[in-house]
Amino acid sequence: MAQITAVNYLLLILCLRCCFSDDGHEMEEFLKREHSLSKPYQGIGASGSSHWELMGDTMVSTDQVRLTPDMQSKQGAVWSRIPCNLKDWELQVHFKIHGQGKKNLNGDGLAVWYTKERMQKGPVFGNKDFFTGLGVFVDTYPNEEKHIEAQKKRYTPRTQRIFPYVLAMVGNGTISYDHERDGRPTELGGCNAMIRNLKHDTFLFVRYVRRRLTVMIDIDGQHEWRDCLDIPGVRLPLGYYFGASAITGDLSDNHDIISMKLYQITVLRSKQEEDDEEEVTVPSVENIELLRTYYESEGMSGIAIFFTVLFSMLGLFLLIVVGIVVYSHWSENRRKRFY
Repeated sequence: MAQITAVNYLLLILCLRCCFSDDGHEMEEFLKREHSLSKPYQGIGASGSSHWELMGDTMVSTDQVRLTPDMQSKQGAVWSRIPCNLKDWELQVHFKIHGQGKKNLNGDGLAVWYTKERMQKGPVFGNKDFFTGLGVFVDTYPNEEKHIEAQKKRYTPRTQRIFPYVLAMVGNGTISYDHERDGRPTELGGCNAMIRNLKHDTFLFVRYVRRRLTVMIDIDGQHEWRDCLDIPGVRLPLGYYFGASAITGDLSDNHDIISMKLYQITVLRSKQEEDDEEEVTVPSVENIELLRTYYESEGMSGIAIFFTVLFSMLGLFLLIVVGIVVYSHWSENRRKRFY
């Protein structure tokens, strides 16, 4: 009887979770199978017979969709064929990263996408740079440490990170992901996540409700979500595609997707709220220009230093010339007073 009561209690908690959002608005969740990827992966990658398409070195088995094997210089991806037109949604990703490398001798990581573009190879965890939409990255290698050493520690990190690290970025097609600095200049937020070579399941949770982006992780084997980032004011257009990608370089890992389950979140809004919502055509965040300005200033730091030194030298030279002229004029006047 006690077991039944405990089960009912858990069901009640789950029910409450599904009926109310973080800000108290009523909501319901519905699994969208056409946007979800799960076992037994029937027909995946086959032309026209699946909602999902494979790219690059991706391989499918009975247990997972392996984006990359534990081999150097591999990249792969899986993309939904159907654009998503849900206003509010929640994506739960069951994934696994494992390999022979130890400590930081592994890489590079995987990404979960909601973007305008699809099926385009590139350097950003196997996807194109200057993307349009949302990227959530599970970064397993600290490139920034290598960059700092190369620059003789000219650049000092704002905060020390522990890798692997989960972060999110919104791109509008004009912003580049800074691979050498692990995405710091355009990062919306993030958290450390020790997810490699674990024996238990690991999950990533991405929720977009009422233009608020929330990312959580479940990596401790306790079936509990841990907060990673929570950002209001995120604007993502309708009609973009979900996907996942991964890449390896000199270092490698197996990057596996076990499932990607998308839930439609139905939030009850008032008529006033519906009327006040404007259609979003370009991805943005309330402070996206500040992020872009910071990125550009970091990217141009060498040129900025050069011009700063140049103009400082010109200014100093001008001051010396003016000083010489003023001193000569003063000396001439002083000489005339004595003769």
